[in-house]
Amino acid sequence: MPLTQQSKLCNRLLRVLAPEDFAQLQPYLEPVSLQLREVVIAPDAPVEELFFIETGMVSISTAHDERRIEVGLVGREGLVGAVPVALDGVTTPHVYFAQLSGEALSIGREAFCAAIRENPVLRRLLLRYVHVQIVQITQTAYAHASMSLEGRLARWLLMCHDRTDGDELVLTHEFLSMMLGVQRAGVTLAIQNLEGAGRIRAKRRRIEILDRDRLLALTNGSYGTPEAEYARLIEGA
Repeated sequence: MPLTQQSKLCNRLLRVLAPEDFAQLQPYLEPVSLQLREVVIAPDAPVEELFFIETGMVSISTAHDERRIEVGLVGREGLVGAVPVALDGVTTPHVYFAQLSGEALSIGREAFCAAIRENPVLRRLLLRYVHVQIVQITQTAYAHASMSLEGRLARWLLMCHDRTDGDELVLTHEFLSMMLGVQRAGVTLAIQNLEGAGRIRAKRRRIEILDRDRLLALTNGSYGTPEAEYARLIEGA
């Protein structure tokens, strides 16, 4: 593979590593492309590879029948497959699939586990990231249980905005309804309400963020806690 230069990477986990710690992973990192809706980790199958996301996003979703409801989101801040591997679960009941196509650096599970066994810095970073992801999942449960659809949509748009460049998000009403676990008509109405209030602008297959602060005001505390934990435990470490 071409030499992976740490300074040119987008993945925030890899960028915070000291050069000597990054060097332990570097020989095993392989660039891969993730296609829209590609399943990167299937439910109840052994996790053979983990993915440091460079661009794009991967959803962690329930896998009951054909219905999927998103419980977690991983972008350039994270590592796909971190929770089951760190907790020695080997498999997961969730499905991980590309919500937005992009690029990643994959690493085999055995090579990754060997590295974290040998290197306490890598192990600590992984466990801190797993904590952040668990906090994100609990905040998602809170949002689903207690918030209006508009508030849940605002939170989700903010999370996607954090993981992309620019203010335009490539999203369809159909996809939003699947991720939020509601009918498409409900998502359409929520988008219209956010647009009418000047928070977003809806285009064909795209949503433009116009006012983050006014979106944040709708989230009732469900957005921001995982992000603050990430800053405290990982980027502030």
